[in-house]
Amino acid sequence: WIDRIFDSPRILSWAARKTGLTDAHELGRTTISMLQGEQGRQIKELDRLVDWLGAEENRADIICLSNILLAGLVERIKETLDVPVVCLLQDEHGFLDGLPSPYSEQAWEIVTRLAKDIDAFVAVSRYYADFMRQRLALDAGRINVGYVGISLEGFAEPRRSEPDVPTIGFLSQTCSEKGLDTLVEAFIAVKKNRKLKGAKLRIAGGHNAGDEAFLKKIRCRLASAGIAADVEFLDDFDSDAKLAFLQSLSLLSVPEKQPVSYGLYVFEALAAGVPVVQPARGVFPELMDILGGGVLYDPDDKSEPARAIEQLLLDPDRAKELGIKGREAVFEKFDVEQTAFETVRIYEEIIKQFPRG
Repeated sequence: WIDRIFDSPRILSWAARKTGLTDAHELGRTTISMLQGEQGRQIKELDRLVDWLGAEENRADIICLSNILLAGLVERIKETLDVPVVCLLQDEHGFLDGLPSPYSEQAWEIVTRLAKDIDAFVAVSRYYADFMRQRLALDAGRINVGYVGISLEGFAEPRRSEPDVPTIGFLSQTCSEKGLDTLVEAFIAVKKNRKLKGAKLRIAGGHNAGDEAFLKKIRCRLASAGIAADVEFLDDFDSDAKLAFLQSLSLLSVPEKQPVSYGLYVFEALAAGVPVVQPARGVFPELMDILGGGVLYDPDDKSEPARAIEQLLLDPDRAKELGIKGREAVFEKFDVEQTAFETVRIYEEIIKQFPRG
């Protein structure tokens, strides 16, 4: 009966909203326990999972772990089920690096060891495949690249007109790590240009309790610069609101402070015909090579975000051209049905190569 209480969807939903439960700084011992698998404190839940997977009605051709943090499941799964195990790779390093010492070092040591028992990996970008190959000491042939697409429902019709006022958008968690403060400083600099004094900034993506102090500082900074009235924070954000938000923008920028493996907002903005301005690190150079649709700036130069944004706002013809180019590329290569088909193809190849025992 205790299990039933803690398995309640309401309890789990409530727990998921607690920011501390996903803060790497507070989860060192829990992470190590999860990675220890049978030797960890979650052994009962591991047994329940493997029993469920082993039931005849649930038998699978392949088991996919959503991230490397679940590598502690591999040994028991492979002992019980005669199927290949594949692991997706998408920005796990940020969580592992964020664990306090000595848990971070211990976690990397464990996942590097466990990675040898995983049959194949699927990274969300070539950049991240190369990055994690080095961190996990893997052979290049064991990592596949499977780009993640987006649903293009609602994006079928291109926007009919550009915004009347130059409008910059931000679409991600409204926190320092995603560079909202960087974008605010760039916006303040852009507003000093007489031709762009009417420019607006629209911010969306949501936040958690841990971001409140940061957002208070952002609002104070905007007020002290005298431009708070030109900035809009959007809280309610369903799919229809997101599309309307994107279509209201001249460009979108999320100045990530650390390299990332994937940028969903890039695909969404370009699907709406909105060009992007991104730092030249992580996955963004790769995406711009594939999609076009935007400009990159040097993230080590603090003046570069404002310069890149200003230049694009002052050249609406180029911005429109980039938006059209990016939109065409997203529709051609990143429709979720197409990328799902490619992912299935990768899984089928892994299954063919798996030695049945």
